[in-house]
Amino acid sequence: MASSDIKQAIEAAFEGDLLAVRVTPKAARNNVSVVEGRVRVTVTTVPENGKATRDVIKLLAKALGIAKSDLTLVRGATARDKVFRRAARA
Repeated sequence: MASSDIKQAIEAAFEGDLLAVRVTPKAARNNVSVVEGRVRVTVTTVPENGKATRDVIKLLAKALGIAKSDLTLVRGATARDKVFRRAARA
């Protein structure tokens, strides 16, 4: 998928300002994909002390073309299933 296609697919996965994401840490490479309407993020980072979550935020922000500070973790700090909130657009 092209980056614009990924962005559109991620945008479509938002429910209001919330985005559910399935994370796979310790993967072979960093990647953001959308499978059957569900956002999946793989990161090479180990899941300790929030390192993997920080990398997930970086990847999602880059894919969406927004600042990292515009995404906030709402649920799932230590889980593979996470929910992020996007800051309100001005």
